[in-house]
Amino acid sequence: MTETIFSPSFGNRPSYLVGRGSVISTFISGLEQEPGNRDRAMLMLGQRGSGKTVLLWELADRARKLGFVVATPTVASEDMLERIVEKIQEAGEPYVNKRRLPKLTSGSLSVFGFSAGLEFTRDVQETKSFQFKLTQLARKLTEQGHGTLVLIDELQANSPEIRQLVTAYQELVGEGLNVALVMAGLPGAVSATLNDRVLTFLNRACKVTLEPLSVGDVDAYYQRAFEELNLDIPGDLRLRAARATQGSPYMLQLIGYNIANRCEAGKRVTPEQVDGAIEASKADFENDVCETTLAALSDQDVAFLAAMADDEGGEDAVSRISDVAERMSVTPDYAQKYRRRLIDAGVIEQARRGYVRFAVPYMADYLRSQL
Repeated sequence: MTETIFSPSFGNRPSYLVGRGSVISTFISGLEQEPGNRDRAMLMLGQRGSGKTVLLWELADRARKLGFVVATPTVASEDMLERIVEKIQEAGEPYVNKRRLPKLTSGSLSVFGFSAGLEFTRDVQETKSFQFKLTQLARKLTEQGHGTLVLIDELQANSPEIRQLVTAYQELVGEGLNVALVMAGLPGAVSATLNDRVLTFLNRACKVTLEPLSVGDVDAYYQRAFEELNLDIPGDLRLRAARATQGSPYMLQLIGYNIANRCEAGKRVTPEQVDGAIEASKADFENDVCETTLAALSDQDVAFLAAMADDEGGEDAVSRISDVAERMSVTPDYAQKYRRRLIDAGVIEQARRGYVRFAVPYMADYLRSQL
């Protein structure tokens, strides 16, 4: 039963999303409005571990219940456009007339392009562009009374595939077709996409920042979850666990899972059990998130982070750029280069002018332990 409430493995979906109700309701409200509604195009900005992928899958499920054909979350990559077409065809097949169309003339073929259901003729499959195929699919599904939703995960900056997708989507909206689009990524990638001169249309989309979860939301979820598991945990210990998540959805799952596995139903939970669960969760988080994040960075990126880690103050600690530059023995202008790189990578964020802080929970602690 624990696994149905807490799902800390990457790729697994928890039974309930904490603190994301407003994002879901905003998007669903857009789907319930006429095609072209602003909230039907959403950009989600979130740091590492903020639950972007899980939220995309939740939006997919909600949209299906409204009759939308969903191209489930596709990672931005070279074959992304082909995968989107395939996913729409597969998901949309149950909703269209599957009878084989009569033989078409070359003139009518360019208009329809289907041989049966949502299957394209060989000529269309081999010679037509992604934009043509997506348009034909959206037209046919709209005629059948169904919308089309495309979900993109791990948005990449300056991606030619993203340019093609957004350009095609803008044309579909202009045609009045029943379509929607959600793209999620790190703040730097989303910002670069919005600043792309070809994609100015996206500046009218709904932009949502996935902030860290509030302690109150996490504590309320823990109270309900532990009651369902019949765990007798005092309020002060539950609050300690909630604060230890530092607002991370992944840490929420890790800590909840480890507490449930250490405690026996019907018995009082002890401080030692909670502290042990927090430490075990922290170790998993540092291995899964902190270590993996650092492995993708350059030596100078890590040197910048190590200089930041010298500043004490717990999760609220901030670092002055000039101090970081001095510790690195470089000029402030040189340090600014790595500040921007790390912000784009979602590892740090600007606290205020001239100051930055870690955006990844427990990263400072991990760096101190390694250095």
